[in-house]
Amino acid sequence: MNVSLTTGVEQPRLETTPPQMLEKTFRPAEIEPRINSEWDKAEAFKAGRFVSGGKNASYSIVIPPPNVTGSLHMGHALNNTLQDILVRFERMRGRDVLWQPGTDHAGIATQMVVERQLAAEKQPSRRELGREEFLKRIWAWKEESGGTIINQLKRLGASCDWSRERFTMDEGLSKAVVKVFVQLYNEGLIYKDKRLVNWDPKFQTAISDLEVVQVEARGKFSWSKDIGEPFDAAALAKVLAKDPSGHMYHFRYPLAKKVPGYDKDYIVVATTRPETMLGDTGVAVHPEDERYAALIKAGAKVKLPLVGREIPVVADEYSDPEKGTGAVKITPAHDFNDFEVGKRHNLSQINVLDAYGKMVEDVPKTYRGLDRFEARKKVVSDIDALGLLEKIEPTSHTVPHGDRSGVVVEPWLTDQWYVNAAELAKPAMAAVEDGKTVFVPKNWEKTYFEWMRNIQPWCISRQLWWGHQIPAWYGPDGKYFVAATEEEAQALAREYYSSPSPRGRGEGWGEGQPSSSTQAAAPHPSPLPVEGTGRGDRITLKRDEDVLDTWFSSALWPFSTLGWPDETPELGRYYPTSVLVTGFDIIFFWVARMMMMGLHFMDEVPFRDVYIHALVRDEKGQKMSKSKGNVMDPLVLIDEFGADALRFTLAAMAAQGRDIKLAKSRVEGYRNFATKLWNASRFAEMNECVRQRDFDPKSATQIFNKWIIGEAEQTAKAVTGALEAYKFNEAAAAIYEFVWGEFCDWYLELIKPLLAGDDEDAKAETRAVTAWTLDQILKMLHPFMPFITEELWAHMVEHGVKRDDLLALSQWPALDGLVEREAVDEVNWVVSLISEVRSVRTEMSVPAGAKVPLVVVGADEALRARVHRNDETLKRLARLDGIDFADVAPKGAALIVAGETTAALPLVGIIDMAAEKRRLAKEIEKADGDLKKMEAKLSNPQFMERAKEEAIEEAKERKAELEAEIKRFSAALKRLEDAA
Repeated sequence: MNVSLTTGVEQPRLETTPPQMLEKTFRPAEIEPRINSEWDKAEAFKAGRFVSGGKNASYSIVIPPPNVTGSLHMGHALNNTLQDILVRFERMRGRDVLWQPGTDHAGIATQMVVERQLAAEKQPSRRELGREEFLKRIWAWKEESGGTIINQLKRLGASCDWSRERFTMDEGLSKAVVKVFVQLYNEGLIYKDKRLVNWDPKFQTAISDLEVVQVEARGKFSWSKDIGEPFDAAALAKVLAKDPSGHMYHFRYPLAKKVPGYDKDYIVVATTRPETMLGDTGVAVHPEDERYAALIKAGAKVKLPLVGREIPVVADEYSDPEKGTGAVKITPAHDFNDFEVGKRHNLSQINVLDAYGKMVEDVPKTYRGLDRFEARKKVVSDIDALGLLEKIEPTSHTVPHGDRSGVVVEPWLTDQWYVNAAELAKPAMAAVEDGKTVFVPKNWEKTYFEWMRNIQPWCISRQLWWGHQIPAWYGPDGKYFVAATEEEAQALAREYYSSPSPRGRGEGWGEGQPSSSTQAAAPHPSPLPVEGTGRGDRITLKRDEDVLDTWFSSALWPFSTLGWPDETPELGRYYPTSVLVTGFDIIFFWVARMMMMGLHFMDEVPFRDVYIHALVRDEKGQKMSKSKGNVMDPLVLIDEFGADALRFTLAAMAAQGRDIKLAKSRVEGYRNFATKLWNASRFAEMNECVRQRDFDPKSATQIFNKWIIGEAEQTAKAVTGALEAYKFNEAAAAIYEFVWGEFCDWYLELIKPLLAGDDEDAKAETRAVTAWTLDQILKMLHPFMPFITEELWAHMVEHGVKRDDLLALSQWPALDGLVEREAVDEVNWVVSLISEVRSVRTEMSVPAGAKVPLVVVGADEALRARVHRNDETLKRLARLDGIDFADVAPKGAALIVAGETTAALPLVGIIDMAAEKRRLAKEIEKADGDLKKMEAKLSNPQFMERAKEEAIEEAKERKAELEAEIKRFSAALKRLEDAA
């Protein structure tokens, strides 16, 4: 009985009418929506279907939640195909499967979509609407358009439990987020601090490293004092108007006073961001750089041009003596590395930019209010006017941009909320070290540890309106109170303000650990003399306007989606989850943070295995991007070839640790594979090969039937083992070879005489074996190609009868003891000998219609008997006009070796052997010439250094192809020479 975990109600079975005959043509566009509808109607993917067997009988995966604004791209297609293969496989193995679906609220992306919509419809802006009304508009958009990617995942065939779909902003997950924030705060693991963040001046918010894209900048302007020509500020301004980045500016910073032992009265520093020099608070040189030893010894200072501030020269290993002059300007408030240098040397942090990227009021008057790039040009011009501009040179470097805003991101000093990630990382690292969680492939553990061992405080606040608003309330003096609700914050505030001796940090106010920036107001020595501070009165509190980073809520995904903080049955049954399937780019941003949160709040790892898949690139190995015009839309491919073809392509190419080079031709090829299966099923149907209830495969007597049954068992074991090891490509290859190579190409050809013969018992057995084998094929292929297999499963039964259940809920093949070695060996010998004959015929250009004799050389009695048993099959499928035996091969015959059997094809009079030798020699010569060119290219250091990765890979592939061609042509030529 199929029982729901939560309701105990029996699940409905498939309700369909008995199948009609298969259509002549396989049409995925017609089949896929109907199959999806049948799965939905039967609630086929609902968790809790099987509740016996204890916790080990469960299998769970949480979907990496796609952005609610998103639409299916090729990365999603790969990621979700691999997950779906696993859950369908385990569901068929009888485990209680939960594939937990859901979407992420995508703070910046969603807010941007709705703001653009408002602008397009000429409605009031976000600021004009106000926070409450704007959030209503976002929720309305979410209800109307936020389910796009979920529907697209269903088109892909994703078998999630859609009844349990979650959203990172839904009521339950929001409750979990608040609880986690408050608890971590009270434990001193969340705190406020003033640190550098990636600041997006357009969106007016901090953004994560993952939302920063590095854009290469190349300058075009150069100037030096040495050329003797005056600096042309107008020419520079013209260049910078098109691209403000891409230049290195060398400035002279005058020494505050002459230093004995140092031969200059200045230090030359270089920067790509001249405007930030107004906030310099130091100059760093390497402690072992002899050029500056006298300055360090003297405790020298320089006078900051344009500002007049004296700043120290400090010795720090951050400065690279081999780069530039070896002296580096230090601007702690505007560079992440400088920030750390500043902390080491207690340098002050001076912010010269506001939130919009404009110069602040604290800079010299002439620069106030200027845009950062306008200030850049003016600073350079003014430095030149002082005679302190050494040179400007074009450089190539990457400049950080917001991935959605497209503007240059600034490292900006601001107050934000942080998580003490270093503390949370300790048990998360130990869990991987101890093997509680395993990365597949294992080499990704190194990446995980590198990030975790060098982890920085995690900035979790964002200056947005859409998201989980931070549960902190500020009192009249700026004192903040962290609590789950405003009422709880009120209670904390009343106690704080009415107390004559307010308690300090960690003593009741729920304050986080001390940081470099304390709260806006220090604790009061006596009750605050403001209205409404009595224990029974309400304090005027204002909630923090910031929201939490979306990665904060998604870090709770493995347990918050199961109902935590409530103790739900699902939480006990499906946590920890079995495996996480994700991309390498979010090992730190998501995987590591889920590990931290899961261990801290659940005292258990969130998943046992982490399978890291590679990138999907184009057929040349280039990363897909809109700018390159090489993006492949999975929905377009599904429309053209069907979801099954795309899924199988991705699985077949998903080798561990290797990027997928996706070509449309590969998808088309696997569509042909689906068509091959369809046609094979039609052949079986037309020959009345339908399921026989209670058929025992061990009862088979015909050798070809025994062979295919044994091959089915071996294939099932190979596919099972590969999927258990996350070797998706090996699993796909095993089932592909069995279906196309053994069942379609060989078995159906081998049994045609049996199906057309007069032996009714042999015919009946062959029909039953064909139907049984097709059933095993459909089961093994189902996780990869769910739509076509479900459709064929419903058809391949007795006419007028329907299946008891869906293929998706059928039992995975657990075949054992069906391999009869003698039968397998003999049929494999037949297949091998026919294949070799066909290969030689092709190599020697034997006309397709020509029938040739075959001579078996040196055969013993056992081999002679084997040949006689299979005489008709060999002649029919190898196009032979007879088979003879001889002690030695006849003259003018091409030798063939199939296993331990040697045979010969006499070719005299069938082909012009001399002409064929000349043709093959010419082909070898041409291929050898091309091979030498490829080898020269690959051995050229300049090519290997300058060529793109895809060009090198293409050359290597061509070299391998030419080597294979030469080997093939040489083998054919040798056959001809041996036959002479």
